[in-house]
Amino acid sequence: MSALCFQLNGRTVVEDRVSPTMTLLDYLRLKARLTGTKEGCAEGDCGACTVVVGLPQDDGCMAWRAVNSCLVLVPQVDGLPVMTVEGLAQPDGTLHSVQQSLIEADATQCGFCTPGFAMAMFAFAQGGEPRDDETIHEALAGNLCRCTGYRPIVEACKAMRADPPGCGLAEQAGEAAREYRQGAQLYLAPRSIGELVEAKAKYPDAFVLGGGTDLGIRVSKDREAFPVVISTQWVSELRTISDDQRKLIIGGSVTYTRALPALDKHFPSFAALVRRIGSRQIRNIGTLAANIANASPIGDTIPCLMALDATIMLRSRRGARGVKADGFITGYRKTAMEKDEIIAAIEIPLLKPGTGFTVYKLSKRFDQDISTVIGAYRLRVEGGKVAELRAAYGGMAATTARARHVEAALNGKPWTAESLRDIDSLIAQDFQPMTDHRGTDAYRLRAAANLIRRLQIETTGGEQTGVWQL
Repeated sequence: MSALCFQLNGRTVVEDRVSPTMTLLDYLRLKARLTGTKEGCAEGDCGACTVVVGLPQDDGCMAWRAVNSCLVLVPQVDGLPVMTVEGLAQPDGTLHSVQQSLIEADATQCGFCTPGFAMAMFAFAQGGEPRDDETIHEALAGNLCRCTGYRPIVEACKAMRADPPGCGLAEQAGEAAREYRQGAQLYLAPRSIGELVEAKAKYPDAFVLGGGTDLGIRVSKDREAFPVVISTQWVSELRTISDDQRKLIIGGSVTYTRALPALDKHFPSFAALVRRIGSRQIRNIGTLAANIANASPIGDTIPCLMALDATIMLRSRRGARGVKADGFITGYRKTAMEKDEIIAAIEIPLLKPGTGFTVYKLSKRFDQDISTVIGAYRLRVEGGKVAELRAAYGGMAATTARARHVEAALNGKPWTAESLRDIDSLIAQDFQPMTDHRGTDAYRLRAAANLIRRLQIETTGGEQTGVWQL
């Protein structure tokens, strides 16, 4: 039997009796008795459970990153340093600058959510980002304030210093175990893509764990105990990002946070969308590949990949193959992957000169909300006519899908409001959306059509001869 070894507030912890599917939040509160970390929503929305983990960076060093402990499984921190709010202060009790700033700004009342804010603020301070309101709000988007109000918390962010924590940051707690068993449960952490595909061939029904921001909810909310979990966390080949001037290649275990600089460079609208997927806590561990693999009809990234003509690269013991993004989703929560396959990489062709990409997301909240409708478009206009339009939507059907009738009707036509006169009926030919608490079927159809109108207006300098409604 192997054991898990990690650093908790500067102290080495060895565990060989915890379930592989115990959340870090449960471990901290029930086993470590570190109850400063609170349980709020238990689904990664409120931030009360925020802790920081030392995660490896591209330069080989480690940096503190905020995560939702309610979604992280204990084996995911094997070999890593973890810090809770109890680790901020110095051993003699001197408060950390983050804590002192919260006090001096009168930024805490009941204190339930304050520990999560303190940890998110600490991670933000360590990153050296500017302390302007916009950046601070983005850094705190994953933390809900129930009683104090955000103004004093923002003031505390501006006043705090980037002091080191009382517990220090270890380089690494030790070599993470490749295999951890407890009872009938097995957690595998392969180190190479070869080991990964062998494990998937041996356990085809195992859950492949990327960041766990989706799978973790099934543990935290439904208390599922999976027999076998295979983590991609330590597979070096899946952690790479490359750009060969023809396409952007994002490895299968690359997190949203690590992918953002590349997306900012090549697809700014895609990057802006990613910043609305969850919070920093989610993006620090969640992966693009896992968002695709769960095949959600409202998954934000897959419409973008469809519109961009991306290819999903799959690997198994039998070899490698590529599947176009618009053929990857085969049904509700179903994909073209075989049971023994994993997502090795996502290949996105770079935009050619004169081609643009835009994505729009409609949701009830700007931050951290599920899409009501999402529309993604790759567009090239030549001589005032549509030379190419690829349009893909999420939230409009049981699967994300391209708007084939829209594309066929507009390609080759003048890119004017007049050409969009029948856009509502074209959208209705492509989609028959459902009604739910996020929007009615009629709203979704009207919104999807109006997003095309919005695209035309924004890409022609405001030319508008039709009706603009949303």
